[in-house]
Amino acid sequence: MKPPLQTAFVLGLSLHAGLTITSAQTEIPEAEARDDLAAFAATYDNRASWQVRAQELRTSIQKGAGLDPLPLRTPLHAVSHSRRQMKGYSVENIYFESFPGFFVTGNLYRPLPTTDAKPAGILCPHGHWESGRFREDMQARCGMLARMGALVFAYDMSGWQESTQVDHRRDSHVLTYQLWNSMRALDYLEEENADPKRLGITGASGGGTQTFLLAALDPRVTAAAPVVMVSAHFFGGCNCESGLPIHRGPGHKTNNAEISALMAPRPLLIVSCGADWTKNVPEVEFPYIRDVYRLYESEEQVSNAHFPDEDHDYGASKRQPVYRFFAQHLELSTAPLQEQSPLGESSLHMLEPSQLSSFPPSHLRPKHALQSADVIFETFERLRAR
Repeated sequence: MKPPLQTAFVLGLSLHAGLTITSAQTEIPEAEARDDLAAFAATYDNRASWQVRAQELRTSIQKGAGLDPLPLRTPLHAVSHSRRQMKGYSVENIYFESFPGFFVTGNLYRPLPTTDAKPAGILCPHGHWESGRFREDMQARCGMLARMGALVFAYDMSGWQESTQVDHRRDSHVLTYQLWNSMRALDYLEEENADPKRLGITGASGGGTQTFLLAALDPRVTAAAPVVMVSAHFFGGCNCESGLPIHRGPGHKTNNAEISALMAPRPLLIVSCGADWTKNVPEVEFPYIRDVYRLYESEEQVSNAHFPDEDHDYGASKRQPVYRFFAQHLELSTAPLQEQSPLGESSLHMLEPSQLSSFPPSHLRPKHALQSADVIFETFERLRAR
């Protein structure tokens, strides 16, 4: 019999997207997770020894994810179309190539008027919800962060929405492509003139996994806010989260709480709730992560917003601390938050999925797009073996 929490997760995903769970371990007993954190903590006692462990973890995660070495960074060939102007921001439909013939699809939200020569940049990956980046809560957070002054990019998970070149449910390399796409999305923000010293990322559920994985491996991430995903006992129920040996491998054992701690000493906000696997964050995961920050004398840089009576989502109450977190650490304006409630979001305009499409009939996916999983993987591996 599956543990109740894992069962709830599987059922929740099947309601949204019919996801199948891989054979990889997705959950361990909570008591074992607590013991693991204690064992991890015993491997270091100062900043220098933590940094040794941290580097070992990064190397192991990168190898496990199929990203060691990283592929050659090839031109993005980004295309923007169908720009729409809203109150205080605009939305453009975007696609670019994270490697030749493999397309990332999404939307770029720009602040209006543009008063910052190099605005902060924020990535907004989504979780395993059927509507993905088209969801109203996604549009709300992207629009509000843009109104606050950030250049915001919302993008599809690999094999989700308009990213149809791989099968998100079955492709064993989807974690690899997805993490590489996030790294290239940072490249894209920089190409769009985002300030390289003010780059953030936030996502919920599977988007939360993307958030702390990118923050752990890419030092360009200035501030990160993973939502309803940081857990010591749950690893994620999808190929894109636990389908490759990033948590367990030869001489290598970790969990998502410790992976999140690799963000130290950069600003980190962990958002958790009482109705999923993040229910223990205030007592279990957050103290461990805060202790790592203390090694850098920067515990004020990490915080936890916990909602004990709320569900697994990225609702308005969870967005509020995230807005203020990025306002503080990425130097964004809080003026839009002072407008008519909730959170000033009443002034945002929601668009239909067809209006946000990267590949509408007028902009079909280019003909040189890679067509099979084998060709995609072979192309990716050639770039790693350059």
